[in-house]
Amino acid sequence: MKKLEIIIRPEKLEEVKSILQKCGVTGLMITNVMGYGNQRGFTQMYRGTEFEVNLLPKIKVETVVSDDKVPCIIDNVRGVVASGSPGDGKIFVYVVEDAIRIRTGESGGGAL
Repeated sequence: MKKLEIIIRPEKLEEVKSILQKCGVTGLMITNVMGYGNQRGFTQMYRGTEFEVNLLPKIKVETVVSDDKVPCIIDNVRGVVASGSPGDGKIFVYVVEDAIRIRTGESGGGAL
């Protein structure tokens, strides 16, 4: 099993959700986050004062899937989300040792 953390621009959320559904993902968590990477934010003027905005709004989508679904998800998300400019996001892949469904006690892939 693998855990995917997909950091994207907020306007790409609906597209990513439909990709995950198409790839057979049965559950996910979505969190509003703020941060920056290579983009480093931007400078803005407000009432004659210049200030730097270096924490940008992003969406973090987390899901745990079987190993065979990972390539489908990564390829499709990259194809839809990539614009070629800084700030498109990142995908982090982690190994998940086990998962346990609390209600039934199922573990492993059956718990997903």
